[in-house]
Amino acid sequence: MWGAFAVAWLPLAAAAQAVTELPPVPVQAMRLDIPSFDLPAALSNVPVRAGADGKPGVNLSEALTGVPGVLARDRQNYAQDEQLSIRGFGARATFGVRGVRLYADGIPATMPDGQGQLSHFALAAADRVEVLRGPFSALYGNSSGGVVQLWSAAGGPVPVRTLEAYAGADGSMNLDMAARGIAGPLDYNLALGRFRTDGYRAHSRAQRTSGNARLGFDLGAGRTLTVVANTLAQPWTQDPLGLTRDQWRADPRQAVDAAFAFVTRKRVQQQQLGAVWEVQRDRDDLRLMAYGGQRGVTQVLSIPVAAQQSPLSAGGVVDLDGGYGGADARWTHRGQAFGHPLEWVLGASWDTQDQHRRGYENFVGDMLGVQGALRRDELDRVHAFDQYTQLDWHLAEHWSLLLGARHSVVAFRASDRYVTAANPDDSGRTRYQATTPVAGIDYRPTAVLRLYASYGEGFETPTFNELGYRRDGQAGLALDLRPVRSRNGELGLKWQAHDGMRMELALFRADSRDELAVASNVGGRSTYRNVGRSRRQGAELSLDGELGDGWRLRLGMTWLQARFRSGFLACAGTPCLVPDLPVPAGTRIPGVPGRYGSLRLEHGGALGWRGGLELEGVGAVPVDDRNSASAPGYLHTGVDLGYGFALGDARLHLVARVDNLFDRRIVGSVIVNEGNGRYYEPAPGRSLGLRLRLDF
Repeated sequence: MWGAFAVAWLPLAAAAQAVTELPPVPVQAMRLDIPSFDLPAALSNVPVRAGADGKPGVNLSEALTGVPGVLARDRQNYAQDEQLSIRGFGARATFGVRGVRLYADGIPATMPDGQGQLSHFALAAADRVEVLRGPFSALYGNSSGGVVQLWSAAGGPVPVRTLEAYAGADGSMNLDMAARGIAGPLDYNLALGRFRTDGYRAHSRAQRTSGNARLGFDLGAGRTLTVVANTLAQPWTQDPLGLTRDQWRADPRQAVDAAFAFVTRKRVQQQQLGAVWEVQRDRDDLRLMAYGGQRGVTQVLSIPVAAQQSPLSAGGVVDLDGGYGGADARWTHRGQAFGHPLEWVLGASWDTQDQHRRGYENFVGDMLGVQGALRRDELDRVHAFDQYTQLDWHLAEHWSLLLGARHSVVAFRASDRYVTAANPDDSGRTRYQATTPVAGIDYRPTAVLRLYASYGEGFETPTFNELGYRRDGQAGLALDLRPVRSRNGELGLKWQAHDGMRMELALFRADSRDELAVASNVGGRSTYRNVGRSRRQGAELSLDGELGDGWRLRLGMTWLQARFRSGFLACAGTPCLVPDLPVPAGTRIPGVPGRYGSLRLEHGGALGWRGGLELEGVGAVPVDDRNSASAPGYLHTGVDLGYGFALGDARLHLVARVDNLFDRRIVGSVIVNEGNGRYYEPAPGRSLGLRLRLDF
């Protein structure tokens, strides 16, 4: 693939004349042609300028500074991916992303069971990130406590070639190559990246090679075809595991003995291809999307040998391999009702995932951390079939109404192929369905002010990882788990000054029943249960725009109260197989801070001096259902200073950045309900990074 990229780049480099800014792209998160300012919903549209602030350009969290409601935390552990939650949804995930829908260029990055991955998001090719929060997220179906979409930049009339190199603390290096432009009816955006790090902590080395291609074809007569392909390879990623509070205080850079003994690590391979065909007419549009991919994961866990003696144990090495894919068809009609304009959307989607799950012992004789005897062999399949509709109607001069509904069916099936006298056939299936309505009304008293109210219902099924282990210790799927049902309401105000400064305020509440929580967590295996009712409520404030004289501000602040409203039993100690300690109603949901926010203040343009200040503040975070301990809150400070040179038809940008300027000791993220009390994942101390970007 590197060779193909070079062929695409070199012949076109000579044609480059200058770097031009592309025109703004309309917000697409709501599937309707409505400016985000006029939506009765909280939606942030953030430009991605990889490298401009001196960051590595590796994690999505780098682009979400100043977005309210979103908590994106870099675990400093590439074996577990980033920790992402929106308004408290998704905070329980110990790896990957739960409760939040992810998309890249309109292609789902969330599987039909609700588990998503961020590792293949290509920031080097990105143009912007859209973050939808609140009731209208339910229009995306299962596990939509919020929606995050990454969009690649389209090729422009002037070809642009980019080389970016980053070097930072702990042997971190990232190299990105990108090319975009137009060649006849084709616009293209190609990106390749290579990242490696020794890791801030011991036993946390990682390397990643990724590629992303977006090809747009103008077929004439209002028809377009967009093809998106990406690949990801993480051949060797070490897992340092979490630390106890005492271990974190003694040495935040250490890894526990179990990580070394079992050589805990992860390997990931993924390839994906998707296509979007669109036809646009004066009154009717048609959009067809299809995608497919292959993903393989092998992970060596630190499950003790003694814990694998049971004939029902699934072992300590997880080996997953399988394919996934789906399709979406959408028709949009523009017309009038009672003399007022309306836009109507009608669509359906189908998503499927077939996964071969194997489990092996993580030892052979006295040798630990190697693949041993087979202990689990099953074929897992999940498919989702959804139908949805939306209607936007300007029912009066100053009023508009947005309605929608989605019907979802999600079916799981497991076929057991590891059957012995002591391990019977554990095949099983279950099926969930829900209809989720949404409604919002928007009032526009002046050209610069919007007031809105919205309501919606959502649902979240267990993922295959949560269904995978029964809390009674027996083998087979946890088929007794019920989906979480939520009722969400929001009141909002939006104000936009004529000079582009924009302020938004939102008040929200989400009441859920059958909340999912950890039942037990032993030896790296988590089981789950439904614990009754919960509530997430709070407020968001955002401020984004130009301050004048070259200054720009982006600020996002969130106040969030997330609590269980029903009492239940939790674990009194660790390890724990049977919960026996009452947790009273009113206890905080773990993994969710009460206050958090971030801002970026910057000055300067593309040429000459440019500098920025970033602040991220997070309140104390309870680490388990009992709230027996909390990760302390923190204020993280980052500063960057750069200079841009004009070199004929090229531009050279040099940026130096210092993170954690005051060298605070910070817990960057927590592993919720970790069975050994190793909840804490430390963030690095003061660190320096240097970034070079060359645009042709």
